[in-house]
Amino acid sequence: MTDAKRGNRHLLFQLSLAVVAMFGFGFALVPLYDMLCDITGLNGKNSAMLTEAGEIDYGVDEARTVTVQFVTTVNAGMAWGFEAVERKVEVHPGELSTVEFRVRNDSGRDMVGQAVPSVRPADAAGYLRKTECFCFDRQPLAADESRVMPMRFVVDPDLPEYVDTINLSYTFFDATQLASR
Repeated sequence: MTDAKRGNRHLLFQLSLAVVAMFGFGFALVPLYDMLCDITGLNGKNSAMLTEAGEIDYGVDEARTVTVQFVTTVNAGMAWGFEAVERKVEVHPGELSTVEFRVRNDSGRDMVGQAVPSVRPADAAGYLRKTECFCFDRQPLAADESRVMPMRFVVDPDLPEYVDTINLSYTFFDATQLASR
């Protein structure tokens, strides 16, 4: 075997190994991202300070009120209606609150949607703790089906004093292709 053939085989082996490593890294990204969100509170995901019953247990700070505003959008090309039943709520830090969202599939076909949250200001992301949220799972809806979906949350009493308003935005994306895999 010539040196050129040996070199080509070695290069092919290295490239194949790189492809396998990249494929494995791609599979590891989702659990790594979920773990990062859980630790840091990014995207409103955080399971810190949960009790055995799955609820967050803080003392309620009745001397302080925080406004939580809800913004809802649907990704372009997705024929769904999506809205918060209440556009904003006033909560005391440490108080467990429940709000509801309505979603409607107007597409004429069965679809699966996934809501992606975003919290502003960024300083508040680690202090808004959800115990139950439709954004944790994909939402299958039949054609013309509608649903009311609850979201339960607590604003951590350690929220910096200068933050008196939190904006929680959700965007629904079409996850039908992902759900069929």
